[in-house]
Amino acid sequence: MVKTVGPGPDEFDLIAQYFAPLARQAPGAFNLTDDVAQLPAAKGGLVASTDAVVQGVHFLPDDPLVLVARKLLRRNVSDLVAKGVKPLGYMLALSWPNALPVEMIAEFAEGLADDQAIFDLHLYGGDTTRTDGPLVASITIFGEALGRGPVLRRGAAAGDSVFVTGTIGDGGLGLLAAQGRIAGLSEADRRWLTGRYQLPQPRLAVNRLIAEHATAAIDISDGFAADAQHLARASGFRLEIDAAAVPLSGAAARWLQTQGDQAAALRRLLSAGDDYEVLFCAASPIAQTVTDMAARLQVQVTKVGVVTAGRDAVILGTDGAPMPLAISGWTHF
Repeated sequence: MVKTVGPGPDEFDLIAQYFAPLARQAPGAFNLTDDVAQLPAAKGGLVASTDAVVQGVHFLPDDPLVLVARKLLRRNVSDLVAKGVKPLGYMLALSWPNALPVEMIAEFAEGLADDQAIFDLHLYGGDTTRTDGPLVASITIFGEALGRGPVLRRGAAAGDSVFVTGTIGDGGLGLLAAQGRIAGLSEADRRWLTGRYQLPQPRLAVNRLIAEHATAAIDISDGFAADAQHLARASGFRLEIDAAAVPLSGAAARWLQTQGDQAAALRRLLSAGDDYEVLFCAASPIAQTVTDMAARLQVQVTKVGVVTAGRDAVILGTDGAPMPLAISGWTHF
């Protein structure tokens, strides 16, 4: 997988040392000794997604490589969870900077191994090269559709209830905390928020809830407001979100209280990316079924709005008027 430059371990030594151990329990990976992999059969069909991280764009240059690898894998897991899909395995493409010692790949592989154990999935193959640029890593993940999955963005209908898992805005605050660009936080809150940015928690437990009950769903990565807009436009309806109902963590709520312009600060939380929660819709008659199932799964799920006739997403403030969101969410272009 690695094309080495100059003396040192060659490509096959690195595969055997760092990556083959991640493929031991994946028979179709052939111990990473071939150019192809045989993916497992899935009753509901295989569903795939690809996500990448670039140093300086998706993670800070001094972020521990163990956490970089884990965040990359978790971003991909979150994409499948939001579709009602059970993750099975993944392929890895890694461009390793010439500026970093090859031996540091061990830290990256350690992070993948940690999360493979947590999410019960395995490496099936990939490619690794050297680069004069920053570290770039891409995962193509695949899994088995559960229930009525995959649940797409486009299935919401007027009258549906809108739900979100977890809490919103922690990832964006965590990035600022990691950069030392935020005031008004206790040291405990700073560490907790930094952890939310560096190591998101995909809600794997809700994949079956999504598959069985959601009409439309999306992984929140670009920002709550932006991804609500993506879902609304794909479905062709209007999402009306109650800003007061959007769940905040204790750390985010405490930060919000320290801000002079709390309305602007709340808009920032609703626009920040990197939350990796799930925004989904379900028919209103089964709203209680959804919340009951979430309680059994021990996952926080909050009703935050409704789907109505119209188009686009709108977040309503305490006065019932649409909030002016100057920042629509993360975009690369």
